[in-house]
Amino acid sequence: MSIIEIIKNRHSYRGTYKDDKVPKEDLVTIMEAGLAAPSGCNMQTTSLICVDDPDVLSKIRTVIDPPIAETAPAMICVLTQRINAYRDKCFAVQDYSAAIENMLLAIEELGYSSCWYEGHITDDDRIGDKIAGLLNVPEGYDLVCVLPVGIAEDEITVPKKKSFDERAWFNSFNRNVLENHRGNGT
Repeated sequence: MSIIEIIKNRHSYRGTYKDDKVPKEDLVTIMEAGLAAPSGCNMQTTSLICVDDPDVLSKIRTVIDPPIAETAPAMICVLTQRINAYRDKCFAVQDYSAAIENMLLAIEELGYSSCWYEGHITDDDRIGDKIAGLLNVPEGYDLVCVLPVGIAEDEITVPKKKSFDERAWFNSFNRNVLENHRGNGT
């Protein structure tokens, strides 16, 4: 598949995973893709911990409520450091977002499925902090996302996307699209 095909084929998967173990070589390839992402002022604020040990996965799953990715044979935990860069701006969110997208594309290319779980992990109940504690993450790092990795057992439901013309234009914002949606109650 070309990179464009991979981008168009990738979708979030929230279902059950097959029992097949993900080879370490594939997990390394996925993490290398994440670490190859650009980072603001090259501060490289993103770090990763891959968990493929069933005992450690089991411990992590005990702190995730409501449960997610209960059957995934591997999970990549995304860490960030809040380091100021250019003009005292921190680009950590952009850095780890680029890393996550690279990993999601690598996961798709290698024939696996995943889902970007961030809000669930960083919400008020601070599940990320609990997972970080289980993984001995030192102070100064925030665990902001988990990416389950495995082979989907079920068909992936493809969400309906708005058309290109509703979200992309040339040379100016197309207000007609906005007015049409307001007129339709959307």
